[in-house]
Amino acid sequence: MALVLHAGSTNKNGFKALIAAEFSGVKVELVKNFEMGVSNKSPKFLEMNPIGKVPVLETPDGPIFESNAIARYVTRLKADNPLYGSSLIEYARVEQWIDFATLEIDANILRWLIPLIGFSVYLPPVEEAAVSALKRALTALNTHLSSNTYLVGHSVTLADIILTCNLTLGFSRLFTKSFTSEFPHVERYFWTLVNQPNFRKILGEVKQAESVPSIQSVKKPSQAKEPAKPKAKDEPKKEDKKESAKPKLEEAAEEEAPKPKAKNPLDLLPPSKMILDDWKRLYSNTKTNFREVAVKGFWDMYDPEGYSLWFCDYKYNDENTVSFVTLNKVGGFLQRMDLARKYAFGKMLVIGSAPPFKVKGLWLFRGQEIPKFIIDECYDMDLYEWRKVDITDEDQKERVNQMIEDHEPFEGEDLLDAKCFK
Repeated sequence: MALVLHAGSTNKNGFKALIAAEFSGVKVELVKNFEMGVSNKSPKFLEMNPIGKVPVLETPDGPIFESNAIARYVTRLKADNPLYGSSLIEYARVEQWIDFATLEIDANILRWLIPLIGFSVYLPPVEEAAVSALKRALTALNTHLSSNTYLVGHSVTLADIILTCNLTLGFSRLFTKSFTSEFPHVERYFWTLVNQPNFRKILGEVKQAESVPSIQSVKKPSQAKEPAKPKAKDEPKKEDKKESAKPKLEEAAEEEAPKPKAKNPLDLLPPSKMILDDWKRLYSNTKTNFREVAVKGFWDMYDPEGYSLWFCDYKYNDENTVSFVTLNKVGGFLQRMDLARKYAFGKMLVIGSAPPFKVKGLWLFRGQEIPKFIIDECYDMDLYEWRKVDITDEDQKERVNQMIEDHEPFEGEDLLDAKCFK
């Protein structure tokens, strides 16, 4: 019986065994037409791995799951395989780096990526912890590779195969050039290996990510539709009895009427002369003379009785040491503020040309206080210090003007980015 690998053709965990097989002269067939979410839920697959995870290797002696175990098995099929080193100490170091590749590299790449693509809830502190741990691991790896071509010895080992497959996910989805430039020896190592024939045959051409994925909403599993109820067989006609059947209107009246949706308290406020959509339209359509057109137009429209202005300052700016993590943090905040779109307008500035970056904002809210439903629903609100704008203070009013128009420099510093909520 041939060895059959059950995995998708782009599964980086499946690549580990396939590359090990190329180096070892072992024949491993990749199952055809594997469809994730379908093939791995079939009774046959679940017999091989009851939790339905991929990859799984079919062998003459039974199935094996977990990608590192599969790669080890394939490597062991060749006696005295150099992929495991040439001595006991080299074997131990191969195992050491396999653990490192799994626990320090792969785990943190997934902690960073999975929330961004919508398969778990995005939380800025979790992303920061993942990136920090990953940079720590890459720094250690970079130091080791500064004086070593490979992880162990002077040729490719199974540790190199597993680490490279794990890094492939990072380089192709998350690691932009500006990120990896901090680790030049890791860059050299990675691009050298992925272009070796046995790697390239399985991986194909690897391209580096140009940007970090934007934050996606959490994907909800689709609910299966209830099967249609079979129609009752036609019954023989009975004599019409006017009293026996209730008119359809009466039946409908007996059904419980849907409860009216509770009104937002902001909708019950006295009408305001400021039409928020008119201001958002003016802001979006003004391309030149912004101060003279948009900013002046804002103050012409502004209704201090119907609306209030607020400054916000992020409480933990000293943690903003990575630019794209800081930008993602602000982007996630704006995404979670979507529930307030009908009642708010906001500007968020990321300030500084070098870390730590400062995050400051300006918000226009309906009413005289920050709406309670926003405070209750958007946890980011607690991460900021909020201060109501006193529009009789000319300095505060000028600060509002500068934040609306993305004035640079702002308070003596360059702007890294400016985001608008409208």
